[in-house]
Amino acid sequence: MTMRTALRERDDGQVTIEFLGMTPTIIVTLVLLWQFVLVGYTFTLAGNAADEAVRAATAAAPGGREGACEQAGLDKLSEAWRGNAAVDCTTANGYVTSDVDLKVPVLFPGTIAFPFTVEGHAGAVEEAD
Repeated sequence: MTMRTALRERDDGQVTIEFLGMTPTIIVTLVLLWQFVLVGYTFTLAGNAADEAVRAATAAAPGGREGACEQAGLDKLSEAWRGNAAVDCTTANGYVTSDVDLKVPVLFPGTIAFPFTVEGHAGAVEEAD
């Protein structure tokens, strides 16, 4: 048996051991990346919900603006985000604003959420009657 063969046999399985050692780091990295995706998606949903709410409020009759605004803000949200959503619409001086607050889910939408909210805000001028 040569020296080279002896060294090669001694290193058998080294890649497997190194991969097993790196597995927790790989898993934690993937979990963090997924959580960052959920945070970004929640920001996107909040902004879109606020836009939809203010669009519906500007087109609605003056007496039904509040209900139309809230309904439109919640309409496009899936059940996972709708449960903790808050839609607030205000009208002042011919200008309609909408604020949507959503909770960021922890790993799986619809389960538990972080204790902070993501805010979406939109505004538009009222349409003439």
